[in-house]
Amino acid sequence: MAGSLGPGSGWTAAVRRLLRQFSSAQRPGSPGFQGLPLLVEGQQVGLVVPAVARELRAFPNVFVEVTGGLELRGGHCPEERTEAVAGVLAQLRAEGRLARLARWRDEAYEVRPSFGAPALLNVERAAAPLLGVLQFGAHLNAFVCRQDDETGSWQIFMWLARRSPHKATYPGLLDNLAAGGISAGLGVKETMVKESWEEARVPPKLAAQAQPVGCLSFTYEEMDGEEFGAVVRECLFIFDLEVPEDFTPQVGDGEAQEFYLWPLNKVREAVNSGSFKPNCALVVVDFLFRHGLLHPDHEPLYPELMAVMHQTL
Repeated sequence: MAGSLGPGSGWTAAVRRLLRQFSSAQRPGSPGFQGLPLLVEGQQVGLVVPAVARELRAFPNVFVEVTGGLELRGGHCPEERTEAVAGVLAQLRAEGRLARLARWRDEAYEVRPSFGAPALLNVERAAAPLLGVLQFGAHLNAFVCRQDDETGSWQIFMWLARRSPHKATYPGLLDNLAAGGISAGLGVKETMVKESWEEARVPPKLAAQAQPVGCLSFTYEEMDGEEFGAVVRECLFIFDLEVPEDFTPQVGDGEAQEFYLWPLNKVREAVNSGSFKPNCALVVVDFLFRHGLLHPDHEPLYPELMAVMHQTL
């Protein structure tokens, strides 16, 4: 395969930018931590910043302040809790109280204390960061290996997507070939196959050949204006798929506007320039790590990058 990618111009700045973004959230126990744990049946399922907690306290039949946090008491089963929280969010949205709710997707995420735990309720996707609940996604790296006729060496080319200019988040930036959040009721691989067909028209039989190669996990803070923030807690399941030379993705549901097949040096240049949706940039960096194209002898921030991509959620 291709050799290690040495330290190019702008790369160190790009790495530091990723480290800052994905290390931006204060952690429980740290001096500056202000997030309030969100509890359901005594189990922590989220982290809520003070400004959002203030809005939720206006609904004491659903959200109750307890020592050190907020507890969801609106309902005694997943269905009742889902209905109670949906009512709160609908009112906050109608009153324009939380700007993020303007991104309403009519897509439900399951809320659980950890990946393997039973879901305690469902919540609208746009509200997941406001409640700081765990979000799970599936991302596909599609690539082609080509041999140079003169040198006999192999080079990896990666398929990338450019996000639609009409996307609510990160419009027009580069993305992995296919990616999506795991909606309520769907599995990890099922989501990857579904998104691959919907976004890039990857035939399901081909997408099903993708191999799970690990996951990335991180927490960071996003701000909507100066006051209302959100805690993004994500776990991304990563799949690699070597596609045939004659495969070409096609625009599907409009999430992507076009596709490119680029050598990894050009892909890395796009990371340098900040052209990627940030979490997709991390997926690319992970690919470079796993294929030996980022080497600890050449990357002084190697340990910090590995740590930021594998945080405890």
